[in-house]
Amino acid sequence: MTWAEHLICFYKNLQPPKKLPDNIEWLYPQQNDEVMHVVEKFCTKFYNDENERTLLLGINPGRFGAGVTGVNFTAPKQLTLYCGINHPFKNHTELSAEFIYDMILAYGGVQKFYSQFFISSVCPLGFTLNGKNINYYDDRNLLETVEPFIIESLNKLVAYKTNTNRCICIGGEKNYKYFFALNGKHKWFKTISMVSHPRFIMQYKRRSKDDFIKQYLEVLRKKQ
Repeated sequence: MTWAEHLICFYKNLQPPKKLPDNIEWLYPQQNDEVMHVVEKFCTKFYNDENERTLLLGINPGRFGAGVTGVNFTAPKQLTLYCGINHPFKNHTELSAEFIYDMILAYGGVQKFYSQFFISSVCPLGFTLNGKNINYYDDRNLLETVEPFIIESLNKLVAYKTNTNRCICIGGEKNYKYFFALNGKHKWFKTISMVSHPRFIMQYKRRSKDDFIKQYLEVLRKKQ
């Protein structure tokens, strides 16, 4: 099995709880055939091998990036411009995707980056409430409902040729704190590094973007 086959199988066989609490709805773009076709093209282009990958885990997908394309931290503009993948989506961009792809370029480009890393999320699917993004940790009832799904999904994702010596957690204190505790119970990774979330950087620290990119690169290049 290649990474591409593993990832395509992973996304096609996600089994999230059908009903969420407090009027929260799933953001599950891979249910759409057009989206899944794009995901398959992306995986086949960049993951058609059996090389070990280090995981970067964000929080959960949002409406304008992976919520549209099915590819983590990748909005339609980045999918075309950097990944060279045609798609049926409107060609808009998204702040987190802009940062991530600037960072990927600084690392050496998409081919080099994706040959060594895979970006996913602690929860592989996202959530909306009244048409706006919500994170898995923003609602206690939501977290209690989806935690078994989070654990099951991470078990499946890590099962294939993943670097279990380390993981990189994307996104501030809340995501890191929850994932660090969960990893303490399930022992997926020996160490977890934390980097700031791209949206936080682009919204509040944009003038220091180059410094944050350097921080990302230092973490990516660590050998453990």
